[in-house]
Amino acid sequence: MHIERIQRTEAPQARGIVIVIDVIRAFSVAAYAFAGGARAIWLVRSVEDAFALRQREPAALLAGEVGGRLIDGFDFNNSPAGMAAADVRDRLLIQRTGAGTQGAVNATSADVILPCSLVTARATAAYARRLAETTSQSITLMPTESAGQNGIPAQEDAICADYLHALLLEQANAAQVLADGLQRLRASGRLERFQMGESDFPAEDVPAFLATDRFAFVMQGTREQWNGITYIHTQRVEPDAPLA
Repeated sequence: MHIERIQRTEAPQARGIVIVIDVIRAFSVAAYAFAGGARAIWLVRSVEDAFALRQREPAALLAGEVGGRLIDGFDFNNSPAGMAAADVRDRLLIQRTGAGTQGAVNATSADVILPCSLVTARATAAYARRLAETTSQSITLMPTESAGQNGIPAQEDAICADYLHALLLEQANAAQVLADGLQRLRASGRLERFQMGESDFPAEDVPAFLATDRFAFVMQGTREQWNGITYIHTQRVEPDAPLA
């Protein structure tokens, strides 16, 4: 099994089975939406694309952020705890974020797109490994985290990638790889913003996006276009589902 790792800026170079990682918080939000019964999520590049697609699907709900903040006219911000409490059963969501959805849409050469965060890591690794063994495709891990804020580097997606890599290779120390990574994350100061009581960064988000392997399903996306807009039609897939 061939495994590569690239950064979000290299997304157009991603090949094969591409696991697009965004822990804080896009693909944690997406996972909680699917756990709540959402029927599909369309990942888009821009706010304008989200509003345009809602004209096509007026009943769709909009979720996402710019600069971490709720977008005017959107139904949800980028909070996994908020999404966990929302009623999204049988609803279509359209999601725009500054990192995760950008990486997914820009992975223009990917054969398979698997949005992922810690909450779906083990299921995603198992599904990707099965796909790779069946199709002989390579696996690309793509953390989408940005440089971080206030001098604190973002590292959560790289930690998730390390864990996924260990799981893909079925390493006995995968749990320790994760534990060491999470210890570094907690010590870094990266999570302190969520302790300040801001509505767009609720403290409840931290246990929500750190709930590793909470969900035993996979998110799989298909590239689609409408009226000049490229989006990733993402659906919930069970890890043992028959391969297409």
